Amino acid sequence: MNYVRITADQCKGCRVCVQTCPNHCLAIGSDFNSLGYQSAVFIGEDRCAACGLCFYVCPEPGAITVFKDEQSQEKTGTGEDL
Repeated sequence: MNYVRITADQCKGCRVCVQTCPNHCLAIGSDFNSLGYQSAVFIGEDRCAACGLCFYVCPEPGAITVFKDEQSQEKTGTGEDL
């Protein structure tokens, strides 16, 4: 399963990742982080394509990590040969 991990204390709640995700896998959570911001949360267990757009648009380095499930990639045959 592809998923996104968001380090809540590094997120400033700017919503850029939420607005950028083509599969609507991110939302702004209701809890506040240690800096007083409502951070983004991952809500797309079955929809995430692990495209990395959220990672690339995030202005906070290290706030978002994208994980791609290599097994599902092999099953669908969408892997690239490097």
